[in-house]
Amino acid sequence: MSPFDSATQLIEQLKAGELSAIELLDEYLERIERIDSDTNAVCWMDAQAARTQAASITAPPDETRPLLGIPMTVKEAYDLPGSPTTWGVDAFTENIAASDSLAVERLKAAGAIVFGKTNVSVMLGDIQSYNDIYGTTNNPWNLERTPGGTSGGSGAVLAAGLSTQEMGSDIGGSIRTPATIVAYSDINRPGR
Repeated sequence: MSPFDSATQLIEQLKAGELSAIELLDEYLERIERIDSDTNAVCWMDAQAARTQAASITAPPDETRPLLGIPMTVKEAYDLPGSPTTWGVDAFTENIAASDSLAVERLKAAGAIVFGKTNVSVMLGDIQSYNDIYGTTNNPWNLERTPGGTSGGSGAVLAAGLSTQEMGSDIGGSIRTPATIVAYSDINRPGR
């Protein structure tokens, strides 16, 4: 498996027994540890809970749980129990989610292992992803550049191969702008 395999490819590998959910998750956790210090795309994660969940999966994905065993991240703006949902605002640092956002709830119901959250701009209102809580997210292919915003952490995590999937959001280009780095990375992927 490659960290840049599509979710469809990874699901087929899980179904074929070529890898387990814990092996798949550990690949991404190792990459985050090795690469994300420069990119700063993942602003929060619970590796231990995710590993416990992944280790408990014994069945392959199926029609009722098509994402079973697929590890993924979500934009910091989505609620995920136990995690801060700050929108990059200092005054919200103590806002710890007690329940899932609807989108996260549906991902989990489909079997996804939501193990982390990705950086955003302040109040989800800028063309880059910087805030005083988590700092600056950099474009993984050129650390001197931005990955865009407000889903810049989302774009950077995918472009760097730090997650299989990512849940972003878009009102005024928040996904469309960062998506350009993912498209660019498919053409010019460095050997990391």
